[in-house]
Amino acid sequence: MSKENKKSKAAKAADSGIDIGISTAHREAIAAGLSRLLADEYTLYLKTHNFHWNVTGPMFNTLHLMFEGQYTEASLAVDLVAERIRALGFPAPGTYAQYAKLSSIEEDEGVPAAMDMVAKLVKGHEACAKTARSVFPLADKARDEPTADLLTQRLQLHEKTAWMLRSLLE
Repeated sequence: MSKENKKSKAAKAADSGIDIGISTAHREAIAAGLSRLLADEYTLYLKTHNFHWNVTGPMFNTLHLMFEGQYTEASLAVDLVAERIRALGFPAPGTYAQYAKLSSIEEDEGVPAAMDMVAKLVKGHEACAKTARSVFPLADKARDEPTADLLTQRLQLHEKTAWMLRSLLE
């Protein structure tokens, strides 16, 4: 099989006219990593929104408002990640089925108690941080500064949010 035939269909499509100083192979690897991050970000967004709707108990108002701020930020973040994938020349995943395959964050059944919600969100933010961190070497190797910048911003947000949520559990 020739080298050309071995290329993925997405890589062939991505070759058409993109000349940003990052090879197709590097762009494809980065886009795949960002797709995993997008799946994690979207799954965490959905989980946070669900908890916002369903939280109860003595800390209802505090958690309801906190979760609202978090899911609002997440709704903007998924767009940034998806648009970076597109800028690299690849399609961004956008279905629940794709996210279920790509995400490292598990969905929850039922409605957890308020502090269990907080603990689950800590794990979700830590998972997003780990996924973002795993893409960093790919961006670094390709000298893809825009992706590295995006990853740095996501890492800062997820690590800080996880810390703040963990503080509620002490």
